Amino acid sequence: MSKRKTPGLNTGAMSDISFLLLTFFLLTSSINTEQGIPRKLPPPKTEDTKDKKVDINKRNVLNVLVNFRDEISVNGEVIMIGDLKAKAKEFFANPTNDPSLPEKQSKAIDGIGDFAVSKGVVSLTNDQGTSYNMYVQVQNELQRAVNELRDETALEYFGKKYEGLDSAAQRAVTLAIPMSISEAPPIDYGSNGAQ
Repeated sequence: MSKRKTPGLNTGAMSDISFLLLTFFLLTSSINTEQGIPRKLPPPKTEDTKDKKVDINKRNVLNVLVNFRDEISVNGEVIMIGDLKAKAKEFFANPTNDPSLPEKQSKAIDGIGDFAVSKGVVSLTNDQGTSYNMYVQVQNELQRAVNELRDETALEYFGKKYEGLDSAAQRAVTLAIPMSISEAPPIDYGSNGAQ
């Protein structure tokens, strides 16, 4: 008695279908891309800018420094992370026109009208030894300060929080409360405790 041969499976069509399905899913799915943190970095130094002195009114700059021990100082005063948002918010808003806080410049903004826009800039500097966790916490507190000011302005002029506004109103609020945070390259204070 002879054995019967088992017929083989033709898998050529199966590979074509697999390829078509893979192509379909690649073309129809969206890839989530990270946005990053919106910050202004200092311009690169050129031969022209090395010898130039930039005249910046000191009252318009809030110097935030995070050292290698994750200690935060604002204009030389050591503070806790929980106090940073309030300091940044007061700095940007300058509600009482304090001469030690930033100047304001009146600008005509569509949808809002004349608005006193702060000239203040937060200058953030980290040590190379700053922990990533503290770096993110500082960024979050500065972002929260700006977000709260934008929400307050949006409620005052449009009756809704910033996220609930249409794009034109959001643009107006963004012009009124700009994200003025400049991040300097990390520096190395070393472990000798100098700040």
